[in-house]
Amino acid sequence: MTDWTASELSALRRAYASGTTRVSYDGKSVDYGTAEDLLARIRTIERAVVGTDRPLPVAGLAGFVRGDK
Repeated sequence: MTDWTASELSALRRAYASGTTRVSYDGKSVDYGTAEDLLARIRTIERAVVGTDRPLPVAGLAGFVRGDK
């Protein structure tokens, strides 16, 4: 397991929010190919911090009513 730092996660989030794919933190620079690659890295670190390797749950309930009855 890799040890991620808070400064790395903050830099990744700032880069994603600003629309860039080049991230610099702790004297390092990384170029991500796409915004999706960058977001995937952010999610990987967030899951590791939470301590789970599964996707975060989505809560919701869908329903419908037929109008003919």
